[in-house]
Amino acid sequence: MLNFLLTRRSVKAAQMRAPGPSPEELKQILTAAVRVPDHKKLTPWRFILFEGDARAQFGDVLAHACMSEEAMQPSSVRLQTERERFLRAPLVVALISAPVSKPGVPEMEQILSCGAVGQNLCLAANALGYGTNWLTEWLAQSSAVVQALGLGEHERVAGFIYIGTPAARQDDRDRPDLARIVTPWQPQS
Repeated sequence: MLNFLLTRRSVKAAQMRAPGPSPEELKQILTAAVRVPDHKKLTPWRFILFEGDARAQFGDVLAHACMSEEAMQPSSVRLQTERERFLRAPLVVALISAPVSKPGVPEMEQILSCGAVGQNLCLAANALGYGTNWLTEWLAQSSAVVQALGLGEHERVAGFIYIGTPAARQDDRDRPDLARIVTPWQPQS
């Protein structure tokens, strides 16, 4: 398992292809995803799935949102890119952060729990041999997209996780130098 974690790598969404997870595999992935710390069992997150024709249909939503929210008229190329955005992978999972007002459970703790769900989702899909890419991009902040997703006032898009079969092996990238980010605590004198 440690080697799996040490070699985990995101796959560019544009470098994914079919097949995506089967219904049984998707159930396993989502079941593993929600096995995270969740103080007081609030379940402060949820999923919206985009598969098949729903990906292209949501692409129309993205193109309309782009047209209505961009300061300048987007080019036809940009609008086509938005229409095809979710077609880059056979499955896109919108991870929704949905913090609950509960005494003793800070909102930040619930947001971190949502982040853990996203990481578990990626790792579970990777363990089954699928590539993943967790993206937010402009659409996570778009009011038109938020409305089209039917999010509540307290909900936010934590990201869109693309899942598919890698079309190519991904080169590794530089990782943080632990010597620069790890400091042993010492009492102040």
